[in-house]
Order: sequence, then structure tokens, then C-alpha cells
Amino acid sequence: MSERPDDLVRAVEATLFAAEEPMSAEAISVHLGGANVKEALAALQSDYTERGVNLVERGKRWHFQTAPDLAHLLRREREEVRRLSRAATEVLAIVAYHEPVSRAEIESIRGVQTAKGTLDVLMEAGWVRIVGRREVPGRPVIYATTPDFLSHFGLESRRDLPGIDELRAAGLLDPVEDALAEAMEAVGAGEQGDDDGQDEETEHSAD
Repeated sequence: MSERPDDLVRAVEATLFAAEEPMSAEAISVHLGGANVKEALAALQSDYTERGVNLVERGKRWHFQTAPDLAHLLRREREEVRRLSRAATEVLAIVAYHEPVSRAEIESIRGVQTAKGTLDVLMEAGWVRIVGRREVPGRPVIYATTPDFLSHFGLESRRDLPGIDELRAAGLLDPVEDALAEAMEAVGAGEQGDDDGQDEETEHSAD
């Protein structure tokens, strides 16, 4: 493209506004004929910092989202919820902090068997995905988190995963996240077990 810088910024803005899902810088560039969009994205991100919507990067993909301090204005009175069992919350924590990880490795960390349905629920929620197979005998499937997981928890990358003490100090743990925190503390201390004694799935509350 031979656009002036302002034209490129507007083109990137229009592309992201019309996109059905977050886009990587590479995908935006391809869509705009190979333009270098790095500076345009930075300019847009700066322009939208104080506005009602912000341009954010989550898992190397860009999208617009409601400014955090205005999110409460858009919440529905009745939210449809998905519930995760405590077992599923523990598995999600283990995948997030140890990925890529196999089911056997998850079970080794938790100290109990993990029902197949547990991982199915996390994949249906869009927070966990299959990323390949471990190159060991039996070639077990390995799992990792998704860009949707990063977006849901407001993380730019896994490097931004907070420590448990940080979450508690900020008062950011809801009941589900508190269960995740306890699971990670148990992993760190080498503890094992499942408080519920079951791996049956219910549904988990997601914002």
C-alpha cells in the first residue's frame, strides 16, 4: 500500500472494527496488502487509551474492548453462566502455569485421575486447546491455553499470569478464582488431592 501514515492508521482501525474476531498484526498486514502496521497499531492503542473502548493486544492478537472502568455499564442484569467444577478449575490452573502439558502430567501434579470430561469442558469454554503430541512412547496429546483464556482474564501473555499473593492483595479473587489460587498453592507446596473427591463437571461462571 502507498497510503499516508494517517490513512494507514484509519485502515487498520476500520479493519479491526469490522473483524469478527481478534487479529494478529501479521493478519492485519496481509489484509492491507502487506503494509507495515506496527506503528499504526501503536498509534491507535495510544489514541484509544482514554476512550470508552480501548485497543488491546491479547496473545499477540488485537481487538477493541470496553474500557475496564466502564464494563459495569454493559453487564446484563441476568448473565448466562458456565460453571466449572473445582476439579476443572484446578486443571485450568495447571494448564495455564505448566503448558504444554499432557493429561498424565496433569494427573501427576493433582495426584488424582482427571476425567476426560474435565478437559472437554475447558475446551468447550474456549480456554484450553490441543496443541500437539508429546514425542514420547504413546505420543500423548498435550494441552495449552487459548487467546480467549488470555482475553477473559485480561492478560497480554502468559508472562502476565499473577502470583497468588498479588491476586489476594488486590482483592481480585472471586470464588472460582480463589479455588484456582488454592490449586496453584497446592502445586507449589507439592500437595495433592481433590477437595470435592470428584471430577464430575457442572458449569462455571464466566464474565
